[in-house]
Amino acid sequence: MREYTGSFFVIALLCLLPAASSASGQVAVDAAVRFAVIGDFGAGLDVHEGKVAALVRGWNPDFIITLGDNRYGVIDYDSAVGQYYCEFLSETEAGRYCSGNDAPSSAFFPSLGNHDYNDGGGLEEYLTYFTLPAAGSDTSGTSGSERYYDFVKGPVHFFVIDSQGALRSASDNAAQKTWLQAQLSASATPWQIVYFHHPPYSSGEHGSFTKMQWPFARWGVDAVLSGHDHDYERLSVDGISYFVNGLGGKSARAFNEPLPDSLVRYNADYGAMLVVATGAAVSIEFFNVAGEIVDSFTMGTVPVP
Repeated sequence: MREYTGSFFVIALLCLLPAASSASGQVAVDAAVRFAVIGDFGAGLDVHEGKVAALVRGWNPDFIITLGDNRYGVIDYDSAVGQYYCEFLSETEAGRYCSGNDAPSSAFFPSLGNHDYNDGGGLEEYLTYFTLPAAGSDTSGTSGSERYYDFVKGPVHFFVIDSQGALRSASDNAAQKTWLQAQLSASATPWQIVYFHHPPYSSGEHGSFTKMQWPFARWGVDAVLSGHDHDYERLSVDGISYFVNGLGGKSARAFNEPLPDSLVRYNADYGAMLVVATGAAVSIEFFNVAGEIVDSFTMGTVPVP
C-alpha cells in the first residue's frame, strides 16, 4: 500500500474472518469486535461534533473509545457526551439529554484529556459522570483507579492511561508505567492496545510528549492511540503503529514539520476511526465526515478468500 500525506484518500476494502480466540485465551467463535475511536470532540452544541457523532452512530459499533478532551469549557458532560452518544452510555450521571443508562451495558470507554482536568468541575466532575470501566466489564480491576484502567473486548485487551496525571506527577507517571507493564505481561489476548490523550510522537501543533514515550513495543503493545493534536496522523516507531486522532469535532489545526516516522497526515476535515479486530487481524480505518476513507491499515494477516 502506498502512503500519502496531506489531503488524500486510500481506498482499501478488507475482508476479515471471525476471530478464533477470546480474551481469556480460550477458543471462541465469532469473537470479532467492531469499535469507533474519537478524540478531542466534546464541544457541546457544535455542528462538527454532531457530524462526527452521526458518522459513528451510522457504523453501529459495538463500543466507542475516546482519546481525551471529552468536553471543553463550562458545558457539562451531558451536553458534550450524553447528547450525542447516549445509546452507548451506562452508569453515567443522568442529565437533560441522556438518562445515563440507555445502553444495557457500558459501551463507552473514555480517557482523560487536559480539558477534562482543567475545565468546568475538572477531574471530580469527570469521575462523577462516568463509572469506569463500569460494572460487568471484563477487566483485571487492578489499577485501583478510574483515571486509568483496563478492559477486554473479544480478542483485544485495552489499557487506558491518564497521560495528564502522568505528565503532572513523576510518581504518578511511574505508578502507571509499573501497572501497565505488569498487566501487559499478564495479558492473554491476541492484541494489546494502549490509548491516552497526549501523543508520544506527533507532527501536529503540540508535537511529541517525550514523557509519554514509554517502551511500548518492548512491553508487547501492538498499537498506541492518542489525541490532543487536532489532526489525524499515523506513525511507525520501534516497529509498532502510533495514531493521533483529534478530529472529533472541536477544531482542526495545522501540522508542523513532519517527523521522520510519520506515514500519513490529514487535517482537511473532521472524522473518526473504525476498527475491526479478530484473532488474526486488526483493520484500522479513518473516515472523514463525508464518509470517505482517508487511511486504511491492517495489523496481522487477513485470510485470502
